[in-house]
Amino acid sequence: MQRRTFLRASAVSAGLVGVTAPAASAATPLRVQILMFDGVEEQDFVAPVEVLGLAGKLTGGAVVTSLVSAGRPGPVKCTYDTVVEVPRTWSPCDILVVPGGGYTDRNGPGVHRLNADQGFLRRLTASRALPVGICTGTMVLSAAGLTKGRNATTHNGAKADLAAQGAKVIDARVVDDGDLITGGGITAGLEVSLWLVERFLGAKAARRTEVVLEYERRGTVWRA
Repeated sequence: MQRRTFLRASAVSAGLVGVTAPAASAATPLRVQILMFDGVEEQDFVAPVEVLGLAGKLTGGAVVTSLVSAGRPGPVKCTYDTVVEVPRTWSPCDILVVPGGGYTDRNGPGVHRLNADQGFLRRLTASRALPVGICTGTMVLSAAGLTKGRNATTHNGAKADLAAQGAKVIDARVVDDGDLITGGGITAGLEVSLWLVERFLGAKAARRTEVVLEYERRGTVWRA
C-alpha cells in the first residue's frame, strides 16, 4: 500500500484531512520498521515493538512490525548493554520509527553517531515513509531537516536544541503534525505507539490494545 493511503486513513479520529481512506487491514497491512543502532534506549524501541506487535495480533495482522538497522544487519548493543540481533536493514516501508538514546554522550554510541552519518541522513530525508521520532529520536529527524518549521516534541533535555534547529516545540506527550509524528521522552513511546494504532487502525483497536496491556494512556496528543 502506498504511504499516502495510510496518511489519509482514520481521518475522522485524527482530524487531519478531509477525505477518509480505508484503514490498514490484514490484506493491506501497515508496514512499520523500527530503526536500531548502537546506544539505542531500550524503552524507546520496546514500546513500539510491544504495542504494535500486540495490535497486529489483535487485528489479524493489520500491522507488521520489524526491527531494522541503519547499516548492516547484526547485533546492536543498547544503552543498558542489552544486545539485540537485528536481522535486516532499513527498506521501503509505510512508517519508520526512530527511537532515541545516548543524547547526553556526544562521543559515545547513540543518536549523535547517526547524525554524523551524512549518507544515512540523506536517505532519511528522501524516504517516503512516515517519520516517527520517539524521545531523542526526534533529534535524528531534525538533523535530516524534517522538523524545521514543523510542530514537534522530544525529551525535555533536548527541547532547547530542537527549537534552536528550527522546530516549533510543543509541550505534549505526542505531536501529530500530519506527515510527521514525534513523542516526548522515553516512556512516551507507549503513547506514540497507541496513537499510531488509533490513527491507522481506529479507536476500537487502540482501546483493545490498552486493555490487554493493562495500560492507560496519559498526557496530550497534540494534532495539527
